[in-house]
Amino acid sequence: MYTKPIARKGRGAISNASGRYETHTIHSVDDGWHTYMSPDSAQNTQLRTQWQDDKSKTIITRNRSPDIHFDRSVNPYRGCEHGCVYCFARPTHTWLGHSAGLDFETRLYAKRNAASLLKAELAKPSYTCEPIALGVNTDAYQPLERKLNITRDVLQVLHDAKHPAYLITKSSLIERDIDIIKSMAEQQLVSVCVSITTLDRKLARKLEPRATSPHRRLQILEKFSHAGIPTRVSISPIIPALNEEELDAIVAAAANAGVVAAYAIVLRLPHELQTLFPEWLREHYPMRADRIIKAIRSMREDKLNNADFNHRMTGFGPRAAIIQQRFQLACKKAGIAVGRDFELDTTRFVAPNVDGQLNLFV
Repeated sequence: MYTKPIARKGRGAISNASGRYETHTIHSVDDGWHTYMSPDSAQNTQLRTQWQDDKSKTIITRNRSPDIHFDRSVNPYRGCEHGCVYCFARPTHTWLGHSAGLDFETRLYAKRNAASLLKAELAKPSYTCEPIALGVNTDAYQPLERKLNITRDVLQVLHDAKHPAYLITKSSLIERDIDIIKSMAEQQLVSVCVSITTLDRKLARKLEPRATSPHRRLQILEKFSHAGIPTRVSISPIIPALNEEELDAIVAAAANAGVVAAYAIVLRLPHELQTLFPEWLREHYPMRADRIIKAIRSMREDKLNNADFNHRMTGFGPRAAIIQQRFQLACKKAGIAVGRDFELDTTRFVAPNVDGQLNLFV
């Protein structure tokens, strides 16, 4: 008999369906052997996080997307324990033979050689310096970073090479590296963006179960702003009929914390997210699920996702236009800019030395 997936405490996804590249699919069934378990004990069964070394031979990922303000990024981890159910990166886990569901947040890969790989790539004579975005696909400051320190090592390479970087996170662990980040900021080499989806703690625990609380993220912005580090807030994703009403409040709170700019992205549901997110909605907000899904479709030309570069970040139609107008007006009232990037200095870059070889052009 088919068994309905059960929400697990501390996890975002409800299910763990096979990825789209698999030739076989796995389905949960009840064979009658576990009927002695109470619903409470079944629901709270722990699913431990596992991690292993990533075998990547390069570390800089490049893109040609016209709606993204950077053309290269570094992601120290694959998968993310924060467990944000809406994460657009979830489908990338299927490339590894895993599920975009629970596997994404419990089966992690760590690039422990990221710093050495980055140093080697920056040292190539053909390398040209442009800002690197750190932790865009998955959070570079997720819980595993506290143990492995990969992101700090990467930051140190960027600092020593005077290479500019965009940082984005929803973790207070970034405060650990404020010494390096402040030094880079003094040379116009870094900006920090903190993602805030909601100010409602109850909603945040469901949407982003293992991420730093929203009010703690505001403290991060305040601390970095006071340290002279340029900060901005990402109000993303905006989920119509769920967190949409908080748009003005988040902008105001972030402005009070010292941010100088903000941007907002409407919910995207690529590939497996078109199953995972509605499943999450029906588990946590059953009375509102159909309304929210209808609202999403109204901004995606009656689909759950539209990957068109012109609209994938902002949505399409009257509701999407109203959201953008509200956001821009909120930023104007708060006295902060609307934008996704800062001008960072690329002229200071000094290629790293590799294997002790001196750089003739320093």
